[in-house]
Amino acid sequence: MSINPGLNRTGRTSGAPSEPEERPASRPLSLWTTRKPWALIIAAVAVLGLLAASLAVGVYDITGQEFGSEMFWITRVPRTIALVLAGAAMATSGLVMQMLTQNRFVDATTSGTTEWAALGLLVTVLLVPDASMVTRMIVSSISAFVGVMLFMLILRRIVIRTTLIVPLVGIMLGAVVSAVTTFLAAQYNLLQMLATWFMGSFTAVVRGRYEVLWIVGIVTVLVFVLADRITVAGLGKDVATSVGLNYEAVLFLGTGLVAIAAGVTTVAVGFLPFLGLVVPNIVSMIRGDNVRSNLPWVCLGGVALVVTCDLIGRLIIMPFEIPVSMVLGLVGAIVFVTLLLRRAA
Repeated sequence: MSINPGLNRTGRTSGAPSEPEERPASRPLSLWTTRKPWALIIAAVAVLGLLAASLAVGVYDITGQEFGSEMFWITRVPRTIALVLAGAAMATSGLVMQMLTQNRFVDATTSGTTEWAALGLLVTVLLVPDASMVTRMIVSSISAFVGVMLFMLILRRIVIRTTLIVPLVGIMLGAVVSAVTTFLAAQYNLLQMLATWFMGSFTAVVRGRYEVLWIVGIVTVLVFVLADRITVAGLGKDVATSVGLNYEAVLFLGTGLVAIAAGVTTVAVGFLPFLGLVVPNIVSMIRGDNVRSNLPWVCLGGVALVVTCDLIGRLIIMPFEIPVSMVLGLVGAIVFVTLLLRRAA
């Protein structure tokens, strides 16, 4: 099957009239849209510089104290690896969600996926208090998958799907699920634990705790494998079926990958709001909508953004830390509003 991954998304849905999504006019910069590999190499070197800064920053003096070398391998290296895995996975998951919903303002935050993952995690804590981290991740991912599929089902029932209606539905659905989660947590005196999940932070990431995040690394690789099929599925069910693609299977696989990324990340480090919204939009505005060629940039952008926010959180009131979710939420909200205003203009 010949697939052109550079086709643009139309914003139309199959089986019901819809308003085409108006994409912000963009004039790609020739430096970044060329196929020359050196532009990507420069970006990769810049990200490596951020990772080196992440390894060097910390309250504990790894060069002047006795156990500096051990602390470096126990805390600094695992934290940096966790930043890379979580940042790349959540950014690519946002790109997948935007393709499958045909809307650039959808990600795990604006679709209610993270709220469903938190609900599954809370239910696991209530029913099986001694459950292992792997068990919690499985239940959380299943809950997130149910939430994504429900979100997709609701979208199919909506006749007019404008650019803003789709994320609005997800935000409202997430608010309802969050209210249920908060009510259950209040009933069993778990509000403090719930607040910890909402405050995504890499402070507690140490050796022996971050290894489960390699699962989301596998998710990122699978997104690369399915990139062309996800692109075609993003054109709508009718177009995808006409070229011989099993639309329902790709939709199932795509939402499953998003659910796993959200569930595992929520259990390991908490929420990372707007990460999957900001990075794919910025890359798309600069480079266009070629999913396969954009994926390396989305991964690098996700890593760069989450590492930068983490460094800001560590440095701004050192020796204390601001959770990365607070910095990321502020940056994401500003970019989200900017995108909305840019589209209106």
